[in-house]
Amino acid sequence: MAERKWKVCLIGSGNWGSAIAKIVGENVQHHGDFENEVNMWVFEEQVDGRNLTDIINTDHENVKYLPGIKLPSNVRAVPNVVDAIKDATIIVFVLPHQFVKRICSQIAGKVAPGAVAISLIKGVDEAKGGLELTSTVIERELGLEVAVLMGANIANEVAKEQFCETTIGCRSDVLGPVLKRAFETPYFRVALTHDVYTVELCGALKNIVACAAGFADGLGFGSNTKAAIIRIGMMEMIEFARMFYEGVRDVTFFQSCGVADLITTCYGGRNRKVSEALVKTGKPLDELEKEMLGGQKLQGPPTALEVHKLLAEKNIVDKFPLFRNVHNICYNNAPGSSVLTGLVGSRL
Repeated sequence: MAERKWKVCLIGSGNWGSAIAKIVGENVQHHGDFENEVNMWVFEEQVDGRNLTDIINTDHENVKYLPGIKLPSNVRAVPNVVDAIKDATIIVFVLPHQFVKRICSQIAGKVAPGAVAISLIKGVDEAKGGLELTSTVIERELGLEVAVLMGANIANEVAKEQFCETTIGCRSDVLGPVLKRAFETPYFRVALTHDVYTVELCGALKNIVACAAGFADGLGFGSNTKAAIIRIGMMEMIEFARMFYEGVRDVTFFQSCGVADLITTCYGGRNRKVSEALVKTGKPLDELEKEMLGGQKLQGPPTALEVHKLLAEKNIVDKFPLFRNVHNICYNNAPGSSVLTGLVGSRL
């Protein structure tokens, strides 16, 4: 009897999801242990009078979220998430973290036996006594083994096949190489680590720091100030991880998921861009999100909110002045200029 092949499904089809669909769709055709067809769940919407799924399946392009990039013909857009995951053995979660629990509730009990998941989602949720990582939510709700992928990966650059690196956190020495084959290309290099929690924490916390970088840009500060924000932000990320999670390995912060992703996000990500606009225009974050992101969601502000709740509960808010300042600017109407408050002498 022939060995069962891995069948990949993507849940999510935004900018990043579509870029990843391009990679996975191409890779499965070159590895004999994968099924050729890749389903991609697409939230159905109308674009110029046509269903987005029809456009993707006919024109092989996500004209709304990744225009100008052709997707492989074996990537099939599916509007029903239960239909999309049918028989899938690798489920790739790549949608805003706010929707994860709802999607899990729709597919619970319908996932194929032996399936695994990998989360590309950079966000956290509030939980009793702490924070809950997205991988933990998926694991609990679906009973699956869950790996994570995070890195300095701006979707449009990845889709254009510009060289970059990423990090996969996976506890299994068997599954890790399978996932590496699914995602790695000559221009998208994958490093494997067992340090799942740190990989995922980096992906979430760096968005808070990116907001601070955006505030600094909006105030007209230069490279020196941004470099200081990045360094202080990295130190707060490391201290937070050590304080709340066991088994954190410092070397992981020097992988693509750590310092590289932090630098990239502080110069080119959506959280930085919208935060700069917040300082310059004074408009509310939700208004700027709608105006500037074309349906994408901010991750930095909601992550700052959840982190702040935990730090306040532990009475240690002031031990993390950069995280505190971002929260106060986003949610307490503090001026953008307060982004540097308390940072003098911080973590020298």
